[in-house]
Amino acid sequence: MVKVDILGVPFDNLTADAVLQKLLGFLETAENHMVVTPNPEAVMLARRDGEFLALLRAADLVLPDGIGIILAARLLRLPLFERVTGCDITQALLKSAVGRSCYLLGAAPNIAEKAAENLRQEGVTVVGFHDGYFTAASEKEIISEIQALHPDILILGMGMPRQEQWAMRHLADLPCKVTLCVGGTIDILAGNVRRAPVFMRKIGLEWLYRLISQPSRFWRMLDLPRFLWVVLRGR
Repeated sequence: MVKVDILGVPFDNLTADAVLQKLLGFLETAENHMVVTPNPEAVMLARRDGEFLALLRAADLVLPDGIGIILAARLLRLPLFERVTGCDITQALLKSAVGRSCYLLGAAPNIAEKAAENLRQEGVTVVGFHDGYFTAASEKEIISEIQALHPDILILGMGMPRQEQWAMRHLADLPCKVTLCVGGTIDILAGNVRRAPVFMRKIGLEWLYRLISQPSRFWRMLDLPRFLWVVLRGR
C-alpha cells in the first residue's frame, strides 16, 4: 500500500471500496489488526505526543477521517484518494461481513447497549457490549468477556488517544480480527448523535454541522485552522 505522510502521520492512500476489501481480507486471517482514523485534531495531538504518533504509525490501517486531511494532501500535492470516515467504514464493514460478529466497547452508559439493539435489528450479530466508563478492576472482566465471546470485529469508541492506547495495549490478547478505533461511531449507531446531512458531508462541511450541534467542541476544533497553518507553513 502507498503511504502518504502528512505532518508525520502515514495515511493509507486507498478508496473507501479498497479499504472495505482490505478489512474483509483481515477477517480471513488469524491476527488482530488495528485500524485508526485520524482527523486534523489527531494529527496535531500526534505532533505534541510522540507516543501517540508511534501508535498511529504502528496501526495496520491509517484512514483519513476529516476533510482537513484531504485539503492538506492537496496543498502538499500528495495523492490521497478520498476521505474515509470511521463511521462510514464501520457501517460498510458490518453490512458486508455477513456471518461475522462484533463487540462494542465505548461511549457513555446505556449508549453501547442502544447501538447494539439497533444493529441487531439490522441483522448484525452483536455478541456483547460495554460502555467506555470502566475502572482498571472491571477492565480485566471486559477482556475476559471479549476473549470468551470471540468476536470477529471490535468497535472501540473511547475517544483519542485512549482508544488507540487501549487497542495497542491489548491487541495481542484479544481474539478479534479487526479492531476499529472509531471515536464517536457508537454514539451515531445508537442514534444519540446525528450526522450531518449527506449534502454537507459531500462538500466537506460535516465539521461545521458538528460544531453547530455540539458547541462544546469549539475549542477542540481550533486545531483545524492550526493544522492547516502548519501545513501551509511547511509547504
